[in-house]
Amino acid sequence: MAERTQRTVRDLRRANRTAVLQRLYSDGPMSRQELGPATGLSSGSVSNVVAELIEEGLLEEAGVVGSDGGRPRTLLRVAPGSGCLIGVDVGETRVRVELFDLAMGELARSELPLRHHGYDVDLIVRHIADGIATVLRESEASPGRLLGVGVGVPGILDRSRPGGAVVHGQTIGWDAVPLEELLHHTVALPPGVGFFLSNGAKALGQAEMWFGGGRGAENAAIVLFGSGVGACLVTDGVIDGGARDSAGEWGHLTVSVGGRRCRCGARGCLEAYTGSEALLQRWQEAGGQPPPDTDEETALAALVAAAHPPAGGPAADPVARSVLDETAEYLGAGISDLINLFSPERVLIGGWAGLQLGPHLLPAVRAHATAYSLAHPAGRVTIDLGMLGPDAVTVGAATLPLADFFANGGRRAAPAPEAVERVTAPGWRTALEERARAGRR
Repeated sequence: MAERTQRTVRDLRRANRTAVLQRLYSDGPMSRQELGPATGLSSGSVSNVVAELIEEGLLEEAGVVGSDGGRPRTLLRVAPGSGCLIGVDVGETRVRVELFDLAMGELARSELPLRHHGYDVDLIVRHIADGIATVLRESEASPGRLLGVGVGVPGILDRSRPGGAVVHGQTIGWDAVPLEELLHHTVALPPGVGFFLSNGAKALGQAEMWFGGGRGAENAAIVLFGSGVGACLVTDGVIDGGARDSAGEWGHLTVSVGGRRCRCGARGCLEAYTGSEALLQRWQEAGGQPPPDTDEETALAALVAAAHPPAGGPAADPVARSVLDETAEYLGAGISDLINLFSPERVLIGGWAGLQLGPHLLPAVRAHATAYSLAHPAGRVTIDLGMLGPDAVTVGAATLPLADFFANGGRRAAPAPEAVERVTAPGWRTALEERARAGRR
């Protein structure tokens, strides 16, 4: 009985700490007097929790405000320097690794290209390891302050297997890649510091919901537009995804029966018409001339420049303009599916290709989305570009360990893979095959 009481008190204290930390982080700075109504805690509980968190260095004073006829009130905030976070974006053209303080101020970054190598698993694991080592070295951040490493990856994450998250990325050739296990084996992190993996579109969505254009929305769809396309769905303030942690695989809805072949192997997927890789292929098939031997981002910039040349420059290329006009219609039709199915109040378009194309395509995308949607949900939605730019996925990935830190009351409780035989990066395919054969016997 005593043990149960002790556990209950500990859980209550953790919940109180979580409430204060989350409220200050999302709505701070705030005074102690404001924290009571905002968290539902008594003034005594607020005072105890705040004193505890200040002593641990997690909270700090952030100025003083006057009050009507009373003493000035001291404002409090989560101390940015009390910890640091790493966000990793496994993108189509590079692996980006960023180190942030708790206020998401960038401390260091590393970008390692994937050109000519694609999605080779061993290379990506090495890039992540090298990027983490680089940002920690360049920032001179104390490893003891690191709360965790968030990683945004393409594909579906399966968390049901021993050893951590396994990635199924059909469009990039990943079949049950034990990425979390590979990272734990390859990357030397301080004791108690873990990896937090998520789908890249979901990481983008979480960043926009916390810090960008999604703030305050209860129902939203955040679109990641790159070589492929994906979407993060938010319902009643909660990011959807289910146990398999996918982003709904919106890019693989069929928009043209028997249409173009998609990277996933099916025909007529939305991604086969709107993903930048397919978009560049369509431009070339129509007679366009992408720059030779360039990466995808440079080639897409050339397409945009051909379709929308600067004032006083050459005339717009009608072929390039036609390809982009068709892309806007397909993207608008795809967004109409989200509108009709989920009735979001906001749709935000992000991703590196979305940032390049958005300023030119957004008016047409809005018009097509409205035309293909039912009138009532279409009349309630706004469609805009995301606000966080090219770092949105790394920011969102970094919020994963931060959310876990807050949920544990400001104490690091990183997830650890179950005790399983470690798999070396070069031999993970063989190890997986041996496990599969053993399971069939």
